[in-house]
Amino acid sequence: MALPNRYEQYSNNKIMTASPAELTLMLYEGAVKFCNIAIMGIEQKDVEKAHKNIVKAEKIVEYLRDTLDMKYPVARDFENIYVYLNRRLVEANMKKDKEILEEVCEHLRSVRDTWKEVMRLNREKGKE
Repeated sequence: MALPNRYEQYSNNKIMTASPAELTLMLYEGAVKFCNIAIMGIEQKDVEKAHKNIVKAEKIVEYLRDTLDMKYPVARDFENIYVYLNRRLVEANMKKDKEILEEVCEHLRSVRDTWKEVMRLNREKGKE
């Protein structure tokens, strides 16, 4: 019987022990990663690679939107961002447009970085 892959075990453990905030950060990281891979696919003229990774990014953005808690006013702002990003991802996929993907990736990085800062401030606040 083969030993389980150590990296797979580590990844599964990381996900299973992550807080909701950390899981959200992982989703942002994944969306950025898949956009970058899709950009490489377009550059390499690998339509299938581009398509598969754009769809992965779309699914993450859809999940982030679906899990918004609309009782908070800021959720409407995030919903607008996610709707826009999803629309641009669909357009990028239809056209296999690298520039659109770069724009989406830039927005995702910005939201991710803001999320990291919120997490940092919450940790500091918790230490007070």
